[in-house]
Amino acid sequence: MAQPQRTEAVSINIRAKAQQRDLIDQAALRLGSSRSEFMLRAACREAEHVLLDQAFFTVNAGTFASFQALLDKPLLPTDKLRKLLKTKAPWD
Repeated sequence: MAQPQRTEAVSINIRAKAQQRDLIDQAALRLGSSRSEFMLRAACREAEHVLLDQAFFTVNAGTFASFQALLDKPLLPTDKLRKLLKTKAPWD
C-alpha cells in the first residue's frame, strides 16, 4: 500500500562558505527566485538524476530486440542532425 505524501514544510539546514552563498544568491536573483527555492530546485533535480541513473529496468526478449534494432538503425542525415553534430558541447 502506497504511503500518502507528506505535505508539511520541514527545515533543511546546511553550512556554506560565503563565496558559495554569494554565487547561489546571484544565480537565484537572475532567475527571480529566493535562495531557498533555487537550492531546493537544484538539489531535487540532482537527486532525481542520481536515482534515475541507478534505476534498473527489465524488459522481455521481444521488447529488448526491438530496442536493439532501433539502436542499430542509423539516423537519416537531416539538417537538424548535421547542426547538432557541429554544435560545440557546453563543457568543451
